[in-house]
Amino acid sequence: MPLTDTACKNAKPKPDGKPAKYTDEKGMYLLVNQTGKYWRLDYRFAEKRKTLAIGVYPEISLKEAREKRENARRLLNEGIDPGEHRKIAKITQNQQAENSFEAIAHEWFAKHKPTWSTGHSERIIRRMERDLFPWMGSRPIADIAAPELLAILQRIEKRGATETAHRALQSANQVFRYAIATGRAKFNPAAALVGALTPVVKTSFPTITDPAKIAELLRVMDGYQGTLATRCALQLAPLVFVRPGELRQAEWVEIDLENGLWVIPAERMKMREKHIVPLSRQAIAILQELHPLTGHGKFVFPGARSNQRPMSENTVNAALRRLGYDKDTMTGHGFRHMASTLLNEQGWNRDAIERQMAHAERNSIRATYNYAEYLPERHKMMQSWADYLEALKAGAKLTPIFKSA
Repeated sequence: MPLTDTACKNAKPKPDGKPAKYTDEKGMYLLVNQTGKYWRLDYRFAEKRKTLAIGVYPEISLKEAREKRENARRLLNEGIDPGEHRKIAKITQNQQAENSFEAIAHEWFAKHKPTWSTGHSERIIRRMERDLFPWMGSRPIADIAAPELLAILQRIEKRGATETAHRALQSANQVFRYAIATGRAKFNPAAALVGALTPVVKTSFPTITDPAKIAELLRVMDGYQGTLATRCALQLAPLVFVRPGELRQAEWVEIDLENGLWVIPAERMKMREKHIVPLSRQAIAILQELHPLTGHGKFVFPGARSNQRPMSENTVNAALRRLGYDKDTMTGHGFRHMASTLLNEQGWNRDAIERQMAHAERNSIRATYNYAEYLPERHKMMQSWADYLEALKAGAKLTPIFKSA
């Protein structure tokens, strides 16, 4: 007699605890033991008796189990062993998963991550997880065509993130090239999309270079009413003018307050070279004020929720917004442009400025980076710059002093 839903629900093992079989029809039954209820199908193939596991009750209902039974019987009628068919399907599925865009992207990312800064690698994987994986991550990479990739990138464009769309295309291009090199794909659809996206309009980072407005900004930052760590990050940013990621990830072990030096390791620098930041007495004073609060931990500027992580990449910009400076007026990155512009106007050695900015050397003949190059002059320059900002903040009207190289 065929099973019913009620019979399945009430089915129990034998009184002695041994498994019990509740027969449905056409070879299917419900096997019940102490650990659960399991659908099974007995069948014969090539003169051999076999059993196919259909699923677990109640995850697989009686109706669903019968549907799976009929699918297996159709395979038998076609001369196919349903058990072997399942094994082959599983192997194919695993191969497709291994050759999916997401799997190959993670493989490519793992190979390159050691050569990137922490901030750069975080941005790349976060961009792929947000903008690429949800739409084509599970797709076999060899099956992805240019129109499919373009549609995904256009979704990014539609939210106004044109530059992000271009960066996502750049990452996808590198993943497809890696797939071709490793024999998992034969063509690169990303290469066919050159010129298909809206061009990026390059703009400089918003900054302030007018001395009177810089003075106002410095005074407003001194009056910041948020956390001490955020205020100190704001105050330190114009004095050291490192990249925002390098500032927020600063570690106390890197900082020598006694000798006035901050040595940033290569793995955290964009150019993958160790970088020295001479600390002015004003910068040292800010760090000394903060040290009792965060000096017992790893990060100079720990996160608001955990001191095991650095502050958020948005913290400084959010603080500037609170102080009334919108994204088109001033950003955390703008302190670099402020310093570069005014230091050049003041006549400091251009090469010393470039070294202190940790810019890539564009002249191939001079491309060998020496992190300590021009260090004595950089010490003088950083102290002079801090004195200049301090005088501006105090209200002095300063005429730029042009320095000789």
